[in-house]
Amino acid sequence: MTKHHRLAAMAALALTAGMLAAPAQAQAIKIAVVGPTTGPVTQYGDMVREGVATAIEQVNAQGGVNGHKLETVIIDDGCEPKQGPTAANRVVNEKISFVVGGVCSGATIAAAPIYDQEGVVMITPSATAPALTDGKKYNFIFRTIGRDDQQGPAAAAYIIEKVKPKKVAILHDKQSYGQGIATSVKSQLEKAGIAVPVFEGINAGDSDYSAVITKLKSQNVDFVYYGGYHPEMGLLMRQASEQGLKVRFMGPEGTGNPDINAIAGPAVEGMLLTLPADFSQDPRNAKLVQAFKDKQRNASGAFQLTAYTATMAIVDGIKGAGSTDPAKVAAWLHKSSIESPIGTVSWNSQGDLNSFAFKVYEWHKDGSHTPAP
Repeated sequence: MTKHHRLAAMAALALTAGMLAAPAQAQAIKIAVVGPTTGPVTQYGDMVREGVATAIEQVNAQGGVNGHKLETVIIDDGCEPKQGPTAANRVVNEKISFVVGGVCSGATIAAAPIYDQEGVVMITPSATAPALTDGKKYNFIFRTIGRDDQQGPAAAAYIIEKVKPKKVAILHDKQSYGQGIATSVKSQLEKAGIAVPVFEGINAGDSDYSAVITKLKSQNVDFVYYGGYHPEMGLLMRQASEQGLKVRFMGPEGTGNPDINAIAGPAVEGMLLTLPADFSQDPRNAKLVQAFKDKQRNASGAFQLTAYTATMAIVDGIKGAGSTDPAKVAAWLHKSSIESPIGTVSWNSQGDLNSFAFKVYEWHKDGSHTPAP
């Protein structure tokens, strides 16, 4: 081989090596965003996607994570327990190591064993059911929101101290999330000596709750707590008003959806609910809130900033571990704390937050909410 040919061959090898190396250097870190893009509670998925998108835009604008850009893969689980494993298996099959989601507790509980077994870091910004983590000994499952056994006592304390009812009806949707938080509220009220003559489940998706409303009237209840999501809560309030049951309703963060106004009509005014504290009002988050506004997004919803925090926890975990290995990232998260829009975040051994604040709000017919008096 002549010198000229050797130089040409070396140049060709160098070019080939460069072409092979370039994709590896530019390869994006994928984060699956799992939640409903279809079904009656799609808007909760929208809230989470807004938070994730804002975080990723900011990280990528600063060069990404250790030279790698972030990329989202949107996966629909319909907020359905049966679809949770299907979504999880898609994440695994696509070799994605990080998940923000699920959104609803039932689907998240069903998917979590797959993520943990396959070594995928999953951080939910909205699934509050204690059953997600209790007794599971997961290593890869985390939350950036509190649990229902933190949310339930916050609701019960307000009912006991501010509402002071004589007889409370507690309804739920028979699902992990709704029944769990309803049970928590019931326990706290009964400890305080408040009668709960009605505690029963309704069928989510029904269009007529006349029978249960008749029962509430016959029991002379003067307050109703509902564990579940906004479609059923809206119908209960509207039909209660139509049937002359003049009582106040209260629910968890799953009822805090602007779509409830169209369902409940004027009866929605004054509904009480627990939500994560409105972190968008913290002056330290002013620039971040503006970043949401610049993209026509709303930072004050229930899950936007918890989803933003979940995304940044993954970013901080990768940086802290110095690796995209999910096992190393999970280990780093378990022993570390991060600064976030929702405050200083740290986790206990089962992936739950060490502290989280739920507040009571009053819902209004224009879709806004204000701190409850």
